Amino acid sequence: QVQLVESGGGLVQPGGSLRLSCVASGSIFSINAMGWYRQAPGKERELVASIASSSSTNYADSVKGRFTISRDNAKNTVYLQMNSLNPEDTAVYICYAVIKTRYADRGFQYRAQGTQVTVSS
Repeated sequence: QVQLVESGGGLVQPGGSLRLSCVASGSIFSINAMGWYRQAPGKERELVASIASSSSTNYADSVKGRFTISRDNAKNTVYLQMNSLNPEDTAVYICYAVIKTRYADRGFQYRAQGTQVTVSS
C-alpha cells in the first residue's frame, strides 16, 4: 500500500505565494519521477511540473519562472513553491509519484487526492 498526502493549499491573493507539500508513505522500494498536475473547472488536466530522481525538472510554460519544484528523497517528499500567483492558477493541485513497491517488478504512478488552491482578492 502506498499513500500520498498533500498539504499547503488554500486561499491567496493575486501576487501572493503558496508552498505545497506531498509526502509518500507505505511499502516503498524506490521513487522515480514526482510532480504536480492541476485541474481547473472546465479545463483539461495540466501537468504543472515534474522532477526526476536525478532532480532534473520540467515546467509547463504557464508557470515557468513563477513555480519551483523540489524534492527531499530522504523524506519521500515533493514540494511546489508557487510565487506571483494569479487567478488563472486557481485549481485543484494533485501530486503524483512513480513508485516501485517492494514486491512489484516495475513502478506505477500513484496520485494524491488533490488540494484546492484559490487565487482571489
